[in-house]
Amino acid sequence: MGYIEELRAIVGHRPLILVGAVVVIMDEHNRLLLQQRVHPRGKWAFPGGLMELGESAEDTARREVYEETSLEIGELRLIDVFTGPGTFMTAPNGDEFYAVTIAYSTREARGELIVDRSESMDFRYFPLDGLPDEIVGSHKLILDRFLSRLPL
Repeated sequence: MGYIEELRAIVGHRPLILVGAVVVIMDEHNRLLLQQRVHPRGKWAFPGGLMELGESAEDTARREVYEETSLEIGELRLIDVFTGPGTFMTAPNGDEFYAVTIAYSTREARGELIVDRSESMDFRYFPLDGLPDEIVGSHKLILDRFLSRLPL
């Protein structure tokens, strides 16, 4: 049982503050890797997840990307930290939480992309002018911040 599951066994569905990391992965063709999630069903997002005890944010980002994609990532650049009232979520099982999301970007991803069907329906690289409409709301904010900092 992981840290979050242990906490939930104690507090039930009460709101928690949970820290996680996501990674915006851009390939050599300036396309972004997006994950089509199982939850919320069919929505697109960046790979990432919640921090475990003793991990740094960077460790969390690397572990989650590897678990979800089988890709190993190189240098991480901080995009921003996203917090606040707009980060409140209710999971399908009724768990409530406020997310503190640390967003990174990288152009260094190695390995063969393998979809973990327990969390993902698909992974796909999208050109910047062809991104899907159905992107998870909080990840739209991350995307906007990332795009605003790209060199012209």
